[in-house]
Amino acid sequence: MKKPKTAYAKSGDVNIAYQVFGSGPVDLVYIPGWVSNIDLMWSCPELVNFFEELGKFARVILFDKRGTGLSDRVVEFATLEERMEDITAVMDAAGSEKAILFGHSEGGSVSALFSATYPDRVISLIAFGIFAKRRYSEEYPWAPTDQERQQIYDLIENDWGSGAMKLESLAPSKAKDKVFMDWLANYFRSGASPRAAMVLTKMNTQVDIIDILGSIKVPTLLLQRVGDIDVKIEEGRFIADRIPDSKLIELEGNDHLFWAGDTQKVLAEIKSFVDSIKIASQPVYERKLYTFMVGHLKAAEAYQYSVQNLVKKLANKYKGNLVIDTKKSFTITFEGPSKAMYCSTELVEAVQSFNAQVSIGIDIKECSVVDCICEETEDFEKLIASQSNPNQIILTQTVKNLLIGVDIDFTPNKSVYKTELGTSMLLYTAAKKATSEIITITKDIPQIKNPIEDSFLQMVIQNINNHLSNDYYGVTILCREIGVSERQLQRKLKAITNKSPNQLISSIRLHKAKELLMSKESTVAEIAFQTGFSSPSYFSKCFKKEFAVSPSDLVYE
Repeated sequence: MKKPKTAYAKSGDVNIAYQVFGSGPVDLVYIPGWVSNIDLMWSCPELVNFFEELGKFARVILFDKRGTGLSDRVVEFATLEERMEDITAVMDAAGSEKAILFGHSEGGSVSALFSATYPDRVISLIAFGIFAKRRYSEEYPWAPTDQERQQIYDLIENDWGSGAMKLESLAPSKAKDKVFMDWLANYFRSGASPRAAMVLTKMNTQVDIIDILGSIKVPTLLLQRVGDIDVKIEEGRFIADRIPDSKLIELEGNDHLFWAGDTQKVLAEIKSFVDSIKIASQPVYERKLYTFMVGHLKAAEAYQYSVQNLVKKLANKYKGNLVIDTKKSFTITFEGPSKAMYCSTELVEAVQSFNAQVSIGIDIKECSVVDCICEETEDFEKLIASQSNPNQIILTQTVKNLLIGVDIDFTPNKSVYKTELGTSMLLYTAAKKATSEIITITKDIPQIKNPIEDSFLQMVIQNINNHLSNDYYGVTILCREIGVSERQLQRKLKAITNKSPNQLISSIRLHKAKELLMSKESTVAEIAFQTGFSSPSYFSKCFKKEFAVSPSDLVYE
């Protein structure tokens, strides 16, 4: 089978590479797992044979998600909305109004959320080796523990794309096939750099779609190999129990890759499922998943119109739909939680310039597509009105779990939300990360008596904090943004702090890292990444030099 032409779809400012092939009567969009390269796929005979069979009963659309393969190599976390927007952009570019989604591994997680959010664009959902969560908990004990995740991070950093990565665990039936294993290692290396692979792995670690599984109403087929050691069969059973009327096929074997092992059985199950779906009789879904933001306003009469106009402006900026708009309250619906979160934080900051106050709540649930959602969100709206403080953002645990890639701090809220089904849901207070917070490093800095020098140092430290997780940040960017030459910066900081600019940047990052390590909420590699170190081993070396103790001692003590 000849490799199809590669084209590009525009998703915002990001170019998403995609290919189309096959002659079947129905569209099928393949959402790959962790890392992919749609050109290198055609160098694997087993995968080409699978695609050839798939193309006999479907028009297949392949794409590389942002940050991988032939798509733009972005370095930051992608939000789930951005991932869904990429799927939409590719479908639109390929002329597909409605399609079957075929998600593999992590690609199945975003496919599931897409199916719940845009059921009108999904014929059915097929998922192979899907997981609902990637961090161990009592309710989901099959996910990796923090120690196991740390081992994965270390492998990526030190042995990316090599034999030490234990890639044979993904396809045990091919472990002795040198040609296949060499291709697989090359596939991963060409699909992502070590840095990108680390970003994607950390993003996968945050995946938690458990709470939205019940909102998937499209016909769903789950395929899982009983011996898969990467994603356990219990995970497939857990997910199948929570997606209404879904079908789980437990396949013999232990390959996590669907194009290894008994591929004929996989193809037969997919074809049978596709043939069973009557496209012409696809239902018009009356309900779908909505993210909604409720708010209560308190503003002086003179500013009332300006504040209401501000709410409308920000709703439009973040592509929200203002469904309720009164002097004292509003409700805005969004197609994903990160847009609601960004809109909320900007609104909280903006209303204060009018000497006004706003209390905000964000939740995500199934609501009617046609009717006003005001009755379905009334209980949550009352909770926010009674429990929240002025200029506070409260969100449900479901929303928090879906805010992957959003730079927000969460703290548990004392309130608990009782849903209409009688279940209790934890609430969290959300706020922008305190980038302007000054990291305490005063013990090494002489007392500053000159207010001009103090103001300059505050500006420098704030700029460093604003770029805390950016490992490309350095003296050049700092000088450009505060408007001084490197020589001036060097001279001023040496006089004020007795540190060079690079020493100051490193010290601030390491003190923030120490603070995060003491909270014991993340692994060493994650904290290294959050504080601008792309190499956990180099981070550990710098940390020990600064504090005379290794970071792992603080995490595991």
